[in-house]
Amino acid sequence: MLRKIYTIFFFLTCSIVIVAQQNKKVQNRPYIDLRPFHYGFSIGLHQQSIIMPNTGYIDPETGQQWWVSNDNYSPGFTVGLIGEWRMNQHLSARVLPTLHFASKHITFREQTTGQKDYQDMKSTYIAVPLNLKIAAPRHNNYRPYVITGVNAMYNLTTKDQANIATKPLSLNFEIGLGCDYYLPFFKFCPELKFCFGLTNVLKTDRSKLNDKSKAIFTKAVKDAHTAMVVLTFHFE
Repeated sequence: MLRKIYTIFFFLTCSIVIVAQQNKKVQNRPYIDLRPFHYGFSIGLHQQSIIMPNTGYIDPETGQQWWVSNDNYSPGFTVGLIGEWRMNQHLSARVLPTLHFASKHITFREQTTGQKDYQDMKSTYIAVPLNLKIAAPRHNNYRPYVITGVNAMYNLTTKDQANIATKPLSLNFEIGLGCDYYLPFFKFCPELKFCFGLTNVLKTDRSKLNDKSKAIFTKAVKDAHTAMVVLTFHFE
């Protein structure tokens, strides 16, 4: 479903910008971009995943070899605030304190017997993205832009007793695109952003495990990196 939304978003943005370039219109809120600072809020959808290459580890005592995969993705909800500082006509710096709510489904499969185990990895991220926004010249009431930056995220719902445990803090690289639509009373900005984890969030120290047999799942994974696709709607 999210893939269809992203596709519709892309083609709708392109078509509106092309049509807008054909005719001159009266500009709504013509001085909004001249303010040195402005604020807003955002809501949206996102899809989380976690990338976990397998090591092929075989337990020397049991002979078990587990294969781990993030095989199911559930759409999540995003809500946040926006603070923007205008640097010049085309550049601005943004900070966007955000909450992301979602879950990831992990499947564990033993290669010899076919035995399976499962884990629902729920997450509540507090994110603080720092983005650089590069905007094209405004035409009528439309202005496309691209963004890039870094995002520090803290997961409030990590569990030490799960099959796979993750560290709460992660650092991500972000890149995306969007378009400012100038409406009579506010600015509406749909935006599509891709986030790639830069840090390994796999928690390898499982000394606190009550069930020590679960440690084999961690040994089956080389590392873990978060990934996210975010479709947000900003109101400024």
